[in-house]
Amino acid sequence: MRMKPTIGKNETIQEDVTFVDTPTDAPAPDIGDDATIRSGTILYNDVEIGDRFTTGHNAVIREQTRIGDDVLVGTNTIIDGATTIGSQVSLQTGVYIPTHTTIEDSVFIGPRAVLTNDPYPVRKDVELVGPTIQSHASIGANATLLPDVTIGEGAFVAAGAVVLDDVPANKLAVGCPAEIRELPELLTGENQL
Repeated sequence: MRMKPTIGKNETIQEDVTFVDTPTDAPAPDIGDDATIRSGTILYNDVEIGDRFTTGHNAVIREQTRIGDDVLVGTNTIIDGATTIGSQVSLQTGVYIPTHTTIEDSVFIGPRAVLTNDPYPVRKDVELVGPTIQSHASIGANATLLPDVTIGEGAFVAAGAVVLDDVPANKLAVGCPAEIRELPELLTGENQL
């Protein structure tokens, strides 16, 4: 029996949005009020999403994903499931979020940023652990975060950086591999989101 998603009031759901009914014993997606879900988006069962949720086109959100309020999931962004995303988060175009990732409140992730969860792809059988991005952190376009790194509160990862190790709170990670630097005054304090 196909389950219908639970969607709050004032929603805008464009044509060609797909609700995937697998696994069949999982609860249907539960989406809050004022959602805007654009065409090509795919949402799996066992997804819980808060109010004022917005997608671009062709976003994919897999099972066991929990998303807070006021979240943007950009065009061609993939959230591979078993992930927690806080409120007031912006995932721009083409972001990849692997399983077992935690993204706290007020985080910005720029276009084509890639997060990873497997330190030895297809080489060893290991537990998958995605990054943890703490509140008010910003990740620049085309940055890559390796498995099990923590991006501290208020930290900034520069565009194109490859982050191999944790980034402390309120620091800047820049380069390949990323080096830790002081945040420029422009990016600190009242100027942060």
